[in-house]
Amino acid sequence: MGEAVEVWSGGANTWESDEMGHLNVRFWVAKSLEALNGLARVLGMPEAFTAEAGATLVVREQHMRFLREARAGMSLIAQGSVVDMGETDARLLIVLHHLSGEPAATFQTVVSHVTARDLKPFPWPERVRTAAARITAPIPPYAAARSIDLSPVRTSASLERADALGLKRIGLGTLQTPELDVFGRMRGEILVGRISDGVSRLLGQDRPGPTPAPGEAPKRIGGAVLEYRILHHDWPRAGDHVEIRSAVSEVTPRLRRIIHWMLDPVSGRPWGSTEAVTISFDLDARKAVDISPEAQAEILARAVPGLGL
Repeated sequence: MGEAVEVWSGGANTWESDEMGHLNVRFWVAKSLEALNGLARVLGMPEAFTAEAGATLVVREQHMRFLREARAGMSLIAQGSVVDMGETDARLLIVLHHLSGEPAATFQTVVSHVTARDLKPFPWPERVRTAAARITAPIPPYAAARSIDLSPVRTSASLERADALGLKRIGLGTLQTPELDVFGRMRGEILVGRISDGVSRLLGQDRPGPTPAPGEAPKRIGGAVLEYRILHHDWPRAGDHVEIRSAVSEVTPRLRRIIHWMLDPVSGRPWGSTEAVTISFDLDARKAVDISPEAQAEILARAVPGLGL
């Protein structure tokens, strides 16, 4: 077995922080994907994400855990490793650490080795397999799935089904040129970024928290994601239309499970789907808080139990 290697170093910028006062999920994903580029270099594919590449790595899915928030000015370091490698695919691990060495966020990333233009999978070259063997390591417990099942799924997402289930529209628009990668396909962080932009339409501008005691001022409550799974079904290009439909599928005193579908409103087919486990977050104490029974009942009344990816 090998060891993880450093593949990226940087930090959290003020303009990457959201209304919760910490690094927004889209920028966590963006940094993980830049780290993936660094991991490709370590694997012997330094040109994988250049416009001239003949072969690249396409991200099929990501599983993320957010362990410790990053606020503006904090440095981050990413280490990458290989979990396992098939004939044309691989499960890779990117871990972003704080300077203290504590893990901040983890990204299990399933990739396929494909032709850059038409995304046709083909076998890994021997040089990549040799390099991978040197950095193959098991998933540490803190990066393992905790509240999300990573079993293979066949998506049920479609515009027709979203209408039938009454999923709420939280986003609608057209993919713009700055949202594309060097191959003209939607960048991976755009899916969660557009979800983040619209999630308050689903949950309300103020996330529900504990009921204040008599005479106590209401707490400032926001939200945070603990765990996320993203599946990419297709990759829109500039000018393609995108619509986000969403619903809560489960609520407990501490957690909400939310399903988001990114759909093509023209054809009805899915671009991507995600499952997120979220909490209500005290913006002053910087910690999770329980949702009141009244708020749970209100959320449950609008939920779609059993909704999946």
